[in-house]
Amino acid sequence: MDSAVAREQALDAAERLFYGRGIRSVGMDNVRGASGLSLKRLYQLFPAKEQLVEAYLERRDERWRGRLARYVERHEDPRRRVLAVFEWLEEWFAEDGFRGCAWINAYGELGATSDRVAHQVRAHKRAFGDYLAALVADAGLPAALTGPLFLLAEGAMVTAGITGGTEPAAQAREAARLLIG
Repeated sequence: MDSAVAREQALDAAERLFYGRGIRSVGMDNVRGASGLSLKRLYQLFPAKEQLVEAYLERRDERWRGRLARYVERHEDPRRRVLAVFEWLEEWFAEDGFRGCAWINAYGELGATSDRVAHQVRAHKRAFGDYLAALVADAGLPAALTGPLFLLAEGAMVTAGITGGTEPAAQAREAARLLIG
């Protein structure tokens, strides 16, 4: 089997398991079973579980930010694009199997003990913040709004992950609407 295909199989299985059950509760043998790869092949691809977690977060980041950007770009009005972030969050929160923010969850489990995981989480949050800053700038809004908008989005993610509902996104969107006028 091609290494790229095997890597994707491993990452698909890891993502389902890590996001669905938590990183610490999933062993490499679980990933092996869910991926259909041998344990030897899995360890050839990812010599340590930490490397698999890092790759899972990195790949999920690319897909998550891509989905967000595609949704937001459907709107032409720059101010509307800022609010579209919160609409997308509401749709994401409503998805089957939503368990909150994968990066916040990973940081809660491993951030204090894994520099690799902490780095991935910080990179994801920085990229999301930079994306919001660009939307704010494109809308001609004061740069000082970026921080509060970021906190509204992050707070909605945490709250939705705990409550299992979409209402935090709607509340954050309304607060964002008030902030941007």
